[in-house]
Amino acid sequence: MTAKTASKSGQKRTSNFIVNGTLIFICLLWTIPTIGVLVTSFRDSRDIFTTGWWTVLPHMGLVDAGEIKLEDSVDVNGPIEIEGVTHTFQEWREGITMPDGRTITWFGNKRTRLLKIQEDQWQWFSTNLTLENYKNVLTGQDISYKDAEGLTIVRKGSNFSVAVLNSLAVAVPATIIPILIAAFAAYGFAWINFPGRKFFFTIVVALLVVPLQLALVPILQDYTRLGLNGTYLAMWLAHTGFGLPLAVYLMFNYISTLPRDILESAFIDGASNFTIFIKLILPLSVPALASFAIFQFLWVWNDYLVALVFLGDQNRVVTMALAAMVGEKGADWHLLTSGAFISMILPLTIFFALQRYFVRGMMAGSVKG
Repeated sequence: MTAKTASKSGQKRTSNFIVNGTLIFICLLWTIPTIGVLVTSFRDSRDIFTTGWWTVLPHMGLVDAGEIKLEDSVDVNGPIEIEGVTHTFQEWREGITMPDGRTITWFGNKRTRLLKIQEDQWQWFSTNLTLENYKNVLTGQDISYKDAEGLTIVRKGSNFSVAVLNSLAVAVPATIIPILIAAFAAYGFAWINFPGRKFFFTIVVALLVVPLQLALVPILQDYTRLGLNGTYLAMWLAHTGFGLPLAVYLMFNYISTLPRDILESAFIDGASNFTIFIKLILPLSVPALASFAIFQFLWVWNDYLVALVFLGDQNRVVTMALAAMVGEKGADWHLLTSGAFISMILPLTIFFALQRYFVRGMMAGSVKG
């Protein structure tokens, strides 16, 4: 190997190392918030208010080593003396390091009269994790927990499971219907000659740049006259209409690149257009179908505006339920993170199940010749 070849090889390895290292760093940076949401969703409410989610990992930190209960005769409004050290209530609440290295912190408000004694020790993985948060979010029962002040809070559960079922009832048909219609339309535009084909296809492509917000009010008026407002059918039709332009465009780019010889052979054998579509086009178009299915499902599942306008508060979907939780339980992080992670599970499952088709479907029609 010559010096020039070795130099080029070394430069290539360095370049690959930099590129791969940058990509890994970006992926880790993007994943950290997701890990934080996941860990927080399993933590006790009292731990969430006092420590960060990263404290479940091995680290040096304060460990509870006892408690001090003040007598009723102690005046908590003035200087408070504990083991020869005197400070105000606010200073004790922030935590005081004693001469022997221990940390004494006031727990809750003045009424508790309780102080926690903590020592700095090496802590391994936290085992104080619970599924209670998910149980409280998924059910509509009354739930109780203690806040940062040590007070017991009783609230109504969110019954998030109903919102998940409502989202499934909206997302699954709203994904399947436009896929089927778009596949039929794309096959017609790609392989069937009919008057106005290019004109109609141009209109379909032009609809890609039309903001869906422009159509909300007119469609809402039509739904009101037809009595469809607030129904699942209204959502299916709306998402089908909004998703069809992109679906037809993606499917056309893929179907138009299929080998012409296969279709001509089928025509010679006497197959009809419907038979060719069912037995040839659909099986060969699985990558494009899966690619659009990912797009459409994620869009419908994460949609808030269309659901708010056409479905209303009568049948809350996941996004509406989360928005309601932010208003109703804005300080209950353990419930919000649990609900957020539940809303992420199904989209992530769909994406990872179909990701092998994603790139093939997106690249369809990009290279010709």
